[in-house]
Amino acid sequence: MQLLRASDPLISADFISAKDQLAYDSAGLSTVADLLARIPKRYEDRRAFDAFPLQVGGGSCCLRGRVVDTQVRGFGGKGGFFEAIVEEITGDGVGGGVFDSNKITCRWFNMPWMKNALAAGHELVLYGKPKEATRGLKEHLGRIVMDHPDYEIVGEGEHESISIHLERIVPVYKGVSGIVQRRLREHVFGVLEQLDASSIESVYDVDASYPRLEALREVHFPESEEQAQAARRYFALEEFFALQLSVLWKRARYRDATGRELGKKTALLTEFYHSLPFDLTGAQKRSVKEIIADMRTPYPMSRMLQGDVGSGKTFVAMCAMLLAVDSGVQAVLMAPTQILAEQHYLTFVKWLEPLGIRISLRTGSRQQDNFLSSAEEAESESILSPQMIIGTHALLYDAVEFTDLGLVVIDEQHKFGVGQRAALIKQGVLPDVLVMTATPIPRSLTLTMYGDLDVSLLDERPAGRGEINTGIRVKPKVTDISKFLKAELSKGRQAYLVYPLVEQSDRLKVGAATVEYEKWVKRLSKFSVGLLHGKMSGEEKDEVMTKFRDGELHVLVATTVIEVGVDVPNANIMIIDHAERFGLAQLHQLRGRIGRGEHKSYCVLATDGKSPDALEKLEVLAGTSDGFKIAEADLRMRGPGDVLGTQQSGLADLKFVEFLADIPLITEARKLAEKVLIDDPLLEKNPRLLKLIEDGDVQVG
Repeated sequence: MQLLRASDPLISADFISAKDQLAYDSAGLSTVADLLARIPKRYEDRRAFDAFPLQVGGGSCCLRGRVVDTQVRGFGGKGGFFEAIVEEITGDGVGGGVFDSNKITCRWFNMPWMKNALAAGHELVLYGKPKEATRGLKEHLGRIVMDHPDYEIVGEGEHESISIHLERIVPVYKGVSGIVQRRLREHVFGVLEQLDASSIESVYDVDASYPRLEALREVHFPESEEQAQAARRYFALEEFFALQLSVLWKRARYRDATGRELGKKTALLTEFYHSLPFDLTGAQKRSVKEIIADMRTPYPMSRMLQGDVGSGKTFVAMCAMLLAVDSGVQAVLMAPTQILAEQHYLTFVKWLEPLGIRISLRTGSRQQDNFLSSAEEAESESILSPQMIIGTHALLYDAVEFTDLGLVVIDEQHKFGVGQRAALIKQGVLPDVLVMTATPIPRSLTLTMYGDLDVSLLDERPAGRGEINTGIRVKPKVTDISKFLKAELSKGRQAYLVYPLVEQSDRLKVGAATVEYEKWVKRLSKFSVGLLHGKMSGEEKDEVMTKFRDGELHVLVATTVIEVGVDVPNANIMIIDHAERFGLAQLHQLRGRIGRGEHKSYCVLATDGKSPDALEKLEVLAGTSDGFKIAEADLRMRGPGDVLGTQQSGLADLKFVEFLADIPLITEARKLAEKVLIDDPLLEKNPRLLKLIEDGDVQVG
């Protein structure tokens, strides 16, 4: 038998044609190793198919049936589709009865070529989610259908006892144009049968007790679900090991860079502590100590301050910036919005001006200094530079003069691109860097995404913050909401009313801010109501938020644009319409806009109550105010790809995203990477692995 090596082109296999090779090349799969690295996206248990559904509900299912009729409906006009009526096949292979309960309608919209793919008599395996038809032909309405299901035509006369397509757990792959799923599966099986085991060694053996060839066979063609999971975990460990090794290697190289030892003088910090009318929380003090320790090292600080909404990150940033100023260098803080930058500036001036700190504000439309209070002083102090600069991304583009920039603080760092962060950091010479985020990130994702950063965690709320009562209300009456609002507003409080959409949609029956705003103006005629949404200009948004902050507006009808907003301690009410349409983390961020003052606060999650999964999500939020518990729940319920958005998070190329919630696995990968660097800091024993890391290509396989 011909043996295939991992590096061989696919056409080396006698069962893969030149036409097949071209199709694989177009998909970036040129070699045997490339094809085997195409890990199944899911598996179908074809040992026992699901029964044809009698009603909707539940998740996706895998069905086996025979096409009894096909029709092309309405192509050439709007909304055309191809439909196939599929009849259930019972255990003896004979078509089911004549009842509709044994049939399902499959539809493919705007895909006229499907008429050439399926025909009456074809035996199919279908995978999809049954639902009740709400569009299409009148006779379809209310019928159980599958729209755009995955399908596979089962070959006639096949010996099913030895088939790799039936009577077993079957792998399903991401499609390759020009190669049908069935043939792709056969190619993978054939390659595995002829594979030279010595050619598929990994750059690092993460589990000596589990031969890699065995893991490959079991990840593609497992005999049980447990076997598939074990094999996937093996390759996930490989992938995360490579990722952790890359992160730790880059961190070690960064620490080889010689920075400046700052933070040895603490006179300003001590004076600041003594001036505060309250005590910092234990978490704040711990974080400041960690920052001091970093700043005193000879390499640049690279730390993330991770704190829930309202945990007091701004005061920790002040402490870090005071340490920098006391060391004779300049500190800068970049915020994502003008109004947030202005809020930081006012807060810094309030607390630090008595210490004689020169603070400057730089945004796209505003420049202000706290240390030039008169024309006479301006001339005498013109040679002075600000010791602290607070601004927006305008810091990158306006003519801001930095003088010996030693500390960069980036607030809500995920709101900035990698290039923007790097551009600000380059304004100094190896400055210390502190990035802050109010988005709770599960520990597993922190290890993976920010493994090159040290992490300080603010897990306590400062004293003097009011309690937030969160309640779920299914289809609440507008009259009840109005009565509740009027009672609280009459006490001098303020409220946020949050809606999913800016403008009304013909397709979605949910509230829109612009429409509801007009209604609330009438309902709350004795109070001042404002409108805020993402389609407004930056100046308009800032004007509205300023009025709300200053108490000129009592109620703010808004979209999620308020998710990262200003501190309005007097606002103690938030009502979120169709709360089920928001993610858990987003709901928690929104809720964080209230409860920032001493008054008891109320967050009402209004929902239509139709989805049990949505209610479960909202119950998580109602049951805890701990952002990290909420983030972990969000990760379990939606998965890392949906929670983070893999394209934005830098995780787009990961094959095993589902294991990002597996803390033991990630911890194991990190320990393996740490062991490698301890045993071989320069990776001289494994130059291939070193080259992969330096090239930024840490794919294992």
